[in-house]
Amino acid sequence: MTHEDGSILLTVFLKHQKDKNLDQIREKLVEKEFWKRFPPEGCEVVSWYVMMGIGQVATLKVPTEKLRDVNMAIEESAWGAFDTEFYATYDFQPVRETILKSQS
Repeated sequence: MTHEDGSILLTVFLKHQKDKNLDQIREKLVEKEFWKRFPPEGCEVVSWYVMMGIGQVATLKVPTEKLRDVNMAIEESAWGAFDTEFYATYDFQPVRETILKSQS
């Protein structure tokens, strides 16, 4: 779902690689400058959560022309620390509210 400004929401799963402990993951992220590179400039962090036993889940507001930059930032700075998955995302809350109102 595209926003009025032409951006999309993109949820990124950053799944901890189970063969590494937390110190090894942190070391790899620093080595690859993950925290400087992700998310790339022009992308907004909407939410960023830790899922215990899984890793981290970040939802970004991404201008469509920055989608490649997000992919490259992940490939160049997150691989080796995280296994990654990407999901196009949209805000369901307004739809849910409409459904609830129609059932009242």
